[in-house]
Amino acid sequence: MSHVRLILGLCALLASLGACSEQRTPAPAAAPAALPAAASTAAGEGPRIVMSDDNVHLEYHVLGHGDPAVVLVHGWAGNENYWHEQFDVLKARYTVVAVNLAGHGASGRNRTDWSIDNYARDVATIVRQVPNPQLVLVGHSMGATVVLAAAPKIGPRVIGIIAVEALRSIGVPPLAAPEIETRVAPFRADFIGATRRLVTDSLFEKGADPILVQKVAYDMSLSPPGIAVASLQGLLALDFTTLLPQVHVPVYAINSDLMPTDVTRIRRTLPDFTLEVLAHTGHFPMLEAPQRFNPLLLKDIEAISARAARQPR
Repeated sequence: MSHVRLILGLCALLASLGACSEQRTPAPAAAPAALPAAASTAAGEGPRIVMSDDNVHLEYHVLGHGDPAVVLVHGWAGNENYWHEQFDVLKARYTVVAVNLAGHGASGRNRTDWSIDNYARDVATIVRQVPNPQLVLVGHSMGATVVLAAAPKIGPRVIGIIAVEALRSIGVPPLAAPEIETRVAPFRADFIGATRRLVTDSLFEKGADPILVQKVAYDMSLSPPGIAVASLQGLLALDFTTLLPQVHVPVYAINSDLMPTDVTRIRRTLPDFTLEVLAHTGHFPMLEAPQRFNPLLLKDIEAISARAARQPR
């Protein structure tokens, strides 16, 4: 199987998985500085907690004021701080809700079902605490699949979805169980090593900031292995053909040029799909190039808001 096919089979989660370069970058030898915890530093923007339907405490932050509320959902093995470069620019205009899904960040881990559906319920539970009448859901990598699944659970308050580095596998046949297990096996056997190799070998373009690469590799590799592996299995088993018919809002995407995005194929099952490509970035464009990423994010939010304003009430 080619590297391209391998990546497309997993791109709802990551730009690639197991698609290794010819020369591997060694895993970090020592712990680099952690990603900053920007959300909790401002007065009045401390953590909030709500209990999920299955009794897991979910931590989230609310920043700024304004409509719509922009709900930020991190990706696999991440947390809300992967959006720290977006907090200031977004909260200057909108209410920002930064989510830690169950098992991530400071949210609880007392769960056995780590499916996309359960993560979607986490998002729906959190936004019930947010009074804004309109919501834009923004998801990175696995988080984009989560917000697609969350939108029908939330209902008409959702006016649009923005996916970041995601959705490339829409229209690709779902994986069979043996293939899923083959792809998960390296993470089950050596989660830290496999995750660091994935990040350093496949998720950044050549010439990326080595300090940022090491920070992300180290941070993601410290996720709870049992939760991360189960989440990966749930993601790889997802069938977009059962999910997308329930999505009735415009979907925008901001993807890197690390791998191509087949817009024609995606629009066959998701007609209201708009893509922006951020050149010379990898799987974390919001961290790698915030000065170029943030204007695209704001433009998409404004476009979604304008479309919602034109809809009859």
